[in-house]
Amino acid sequence: MIEIKSISKNFGSTQALRDIDVLLEEGQCFGLIGPNACGKTTLIKSILGMVIPSQGDILFNEKSIIGDVSYRSDIGYMPQIGKYPENMTVAQVINTIRSIRKYKVEEDLELYHAFDIGQIAHKKMRALSGGTTQKVSATIAFLFNPKVLILDEPTAGLDPLAADILKEKIVREHQSGKLILITSHLLSELDDLLTHVIFMQEGSILFNHSINALLAHTGQDRVSKAISHVLKTKAK
Repeated sequence: MIEIKSISKNFGSTQALRDIDVLLEEGQCFGLIGPNACGKTTLIKSILGMVIPSQGDILFNEKSIIGDVSYRSDIGYMPQIGKYPENMTVAQVINTIRSIRKYKVEEDLELYHAFDIGQIAHKKMRALSGGTTQKVSATIAFLFNPKVLILDEPTAGLDPLAADILKEKIVREHQSGKLILITSHLLSELDDLLTHVIFMQEGSILFNHSINALLAHTGQDRVSKAISHVLKTKAK
């Protein structure tokens, strides 16, 4: 569904991405992990068309996204820190995005109701806590029933109950056949969610494995332990 073909990205003298090749297929759930400043955010923004690669190409359903925006209607994006007009209410933000997306099929309101967004719809965005803003971001990401979900640190700032609600939602969407890409610093949160792991370091992909292959290779029974095992082995 999404094919990343030998992309690199330079910001001046800094090389943020180095010859990245990845194939992301529908029905898969990828964990995109790595240390700070390893290139995860630049890669995500490249997929979203917010950053143009210095070289290489990205295909969505076999069509280059360069110079195209139509494919974005098939993507639900949850940023790590949602930035919205502070003077707009929650309802105004959601309705504005509705008018932009022009989605004509029944909306997915599961998170809207689970997070009681209706109870805060009248509040200005500037009045919301970080965790509540995250709930709004999650609601918007899933609202239009996208084929692809890109979730950047989705549980950051959420209380334990809200985090569990969101993780259960992610599992259901994956089971329905959607492509999901998740970034997270908390390896323990990735257990039971992923089918594949991509680990980035210094703008490159250090490894890209299916969960089954990763567990079999390391002899571990949990994703978080398997990732730690690989990193410790490579550090020796």
